[in-house]
Amino acid sequence: MTTAKDIMHSGARWIPAHETLDRAAQLMRELDVGALPIADSEERLTGILTDRDIVVGCVARGHDPAQTTAGEMAHGTPRWIDSDADVEEVLSEMQSHRIRRLPVIQDKRLVGMISEADLARHLTEIQIAAWAEQVYAHR
Repeated sequence: MTTAKDIMHSGARWIPAHETLDRAAQLMRELDVGALPIADSEERLTGILTDRDIVVGCVARGHDPAQTTAGEMAHGTPRWIDSDADVEEVLSEMQSHRIRRLPVIQDKRLVGMISEADLARHLTEIQIAAWAEQVYAHR
């Protein structure tokens, strides 16, 4: 059985909720990623911050990314998957919530992220096509 841990990108890092968006953008550049999980002071997942969130949700609205925190951008219920979950559970979680990135948690700690690129590297064309149809389909 292939698990979330088998297909994830390890080495994911949190951005603390109190950290500013300019720092988040710098960290994204350093890590070469387009999204960071947002953590509260107890390292609990409170959301996901994307590069698009910074541009569209902050900069394009005339807000200062040096004065806006990652926590201010966290909206909705954060989704995650346990590291031992099988690939079908991963796909189901991502499809049902129409998400493209999924934090992987083990023993209440962030151990990785699953992105579209990870799916493309590890899944069959049929699995990827079904996932994409659900995630990108207009409802």
